[in-house]
Amino acid sequence: MAVRAVGSSTVFRSASSSASSPTLLSFRCCPCHFTTLQFRRFSKLGIRFPIFRSGKLAPGHGGVQSTSVHGLVNSVMEELGALGRRRLVCAAANSGGIVEDNLVSRTLQQGLLLEFKKDAERVLLAVAQKPDGKKNWMVSDQDPALLEFAWVELLEKNKRLTAEELAEMIFGSVEPLECYCAHLLLSEDEVYFTVLETKGSRSIYGPRPAVQVEELLCRKLAKEAAEKELQEFKQLLKSAKAMPLDAKPPKSSWLVEEKIRHKIESLEAYAIDACTIDDQRKTAGTILRIMGMVKTASSALNLLIDIGYFPVHVNLDLLKLNIRTDHSDEVISSAEHLLSDSSDSDEIERRDLTHLKVYAIDVDEADELDDALSATRLQDGRIKIWIHVADATRFLQPGSIVDREAMRRGTSVFLPTATYPMFPEKLAMEGMSLQQGEICNAVTVSVVLHSNGSIAEYSVDKSTIKPTYMLTYESASELLHLNLQEEAELKILSEAATLRSIWRREQGAIDTATLEARIKVVNPEDPQSVINLYVENQADPAMRLVTEMMVLCGEVIATFGSRNNIPLPYRGQPQSNIDTSVFAHLPEGPVRSSALVKLMRAAEIDFRKPIRHGILGLPGYVQFTSPIRRYMDLLAHYQVKAFLAGESLRFSAGQLEGMASIVNMNVREYLRRQPKEKEYRALILRFIKDRIAAILLVEVGLQSSVWVSVGAQIGDEVLVRVEEAHPRDDVLLLKEVVI
Repeated sequence: MAVRAVGSSTVFRSASSSASSPTLLSFRCCPCHFTTLQFRRFSKLGIRFPIFRSGKLAPGHGGVQSTSVHGLVNSVMEELGALGRRRLVCAAANSGGIVEDNLVSRTLQQGLLLEFKKDAERVLLAVAQKPDGKKNWMVSDQDPALLEFAWVELLEKNKRLTAEELAEMIFGSVEPLECYCAHLLLSEDEVYFTVLETKGSRSIYGPRPAVQVEELLCRKLAKEAAEKELQEFKQLLKSAKAMPLDAKPPKSSWLVEEKIRHKIESLEAYAIDACTIDDQRKTAGTILRIMGMVKTASSALNLLIDIGYFPVHVNLDLLKLNIRTDHSDEVISSAEHLLSDSSDSDEIERRDLTHLKVYAIDVDEADELDDALSATRLQDGRIKIWIHVADATRFLQPGSIVDREAMRRGTSVFLPTATYPMFPEKLAMEGMSLQQGEICNAVTVSVVLHSNGSIAEYSVDKSTIKPTYMLTYESASELLHLNLQEEAELKILSEAATLRSIWRREQGAIDTATLEARIKVVNPEDPQSVINLYVENQADPAMRLVTEMMVLCGEVIATFGSRNNIPLPYRGQPQSNIDTSVFAHLPEGPVRSSALVKLMRAAEIDFRKPIRHGILGLPGYVQFTSPIRRYMDLLAHYQVKAFLAGESLRFSAGQLEGMASIVNMNVREYLRRQPKEKEYRALILRFIKDRIAAILLVEVGLQSSVWVSVGAQIGDEVLVRVEEAHPRDDVLLLKEVVI
């Protein structure tokens, strides 16, 4: 290796200093792996000479110690040895031999002064200490110490200097190489010296005041500590990423230590676009940078998934909307206390309807069953229907701990991966929910229909029932198809639903039945979990039956509330003077429904009196059939039951409106997992622009858009293929399959 001998010189012309001199920076030793050779031109001095570049510093070898001026000078003198052994190591452009007349070929050895690059950015000077393996060397970084010596001496004399003067002061020479080294020290110094003036290519430096140096040193130390902390956090993240899924640290372990928690919470806020302060955004961006990732919300999300902080199928909407997934111990304890109290204050007032055959129809995995149906044909041929709704308020008092928590949640949340009930699970499933073959408390709406489907008479009562069947929509449709004599009541319910549907259309109701997709993930913790897709046709006989009965119940409660001046959440949707005959040329079903929905006006709510619900074709409507799942339904139950008991109403219209404002109100992943070559039937609903059509994927019940061929018309079916699907970014790109 080519080296150049530096002429004999002293480190300082004067190594003396006052005993009261401030404490100086320590030496920092670290092994360097010297790798590449290159020439560098220093433009200001106009000098071209070879330097030695280093590779990355090996971790774990840093050492820190503090000493006085005298101690540090002695250490420097000891390490450099005799004056004749001062050397500056330079790299030749070739692998050895003489490069210039004053270059000699020799091996790197202890005591040589090196110029090297740290982290490919900072150029430093150091003294070779000893080999560390075959390729590494331990070196002492001398830069801060050399400058501090000079600063102490110049501060006492209040002197200014140039790079050449510093070179003569610390190296005893003003040769180009020594001047370059001195300039390098001064130009990259941010603590001891400042540029006073610049004349051409020469800069004049002056020592900073002691107070300022102390402040800058504190900042530098703080910056170095922060950088060290960041690198340690980086290693923590890399370690967690490398672990198998079942061995990754639990989420709670990332939240124990304050500094780590701050960084993790900043990443989380960045992932869900919820950074409340700039520091969170800056912290997250810095972490993504050191991890070699682009600064996007998706990158932050993927990193949190990779380290095990988020589950693989994390639902971001839960986080973005701050939806509560767990109930507090206090709420659970209160709910269990309510369950243990078997008393029923309404027992005397309840009508015994346990003799009725009761059908509860819902999706197959429903956990909260809060409505059921009964029917019979009266002697005069009219149909009588009972709509039974679970009496959730039997366990509750407005303003109680459990009630307040339900109001904060607003609704149960049904996700493909889990269900998060509005009430604690045990109370909702075991206490409030209707149970097959069990005596259950309910609020029952009974209705007698005219032959045209309108309401002839009705009543609202507190009751007890005994559900006979728990049916899925599929099984209920099958029973209707079989037309069994033993299930005549189900057939009567279907007949009543048909009458109601015809009557509502005569009142201006608009049929918006379409296809809806429902996803259920069987094992959500597994990265390759099983995804089940259910496509629900709202025109299905059983689904239409249940829908019509729920709408009928809503009409009765609105009428009951209006006649008795009960403040309730009356829902309406003003009609947009839609002439449905204009759409008669469109195929009946999803195509026509899609065109009609585009013209509908926004829904409204009034807490004092009913408002017309034009889309349903009703003079008034109140949601009442899901008090376990929806808090607004629960409020209606509070009001109706208080009236039935002859008590003061629980809430005024203003109070209801205030509480309503407090109430908080997934298919692409399935498509992403399907084979790229899979084709889907797509029904053209309408054209958005030119040949871009709004379509309905018939097999999965999802609406999207796609460019279709010339000649395709509304109502036609085309075949499409998924080009790209990125569920988290809400991206689904489809392409028509041209045969």
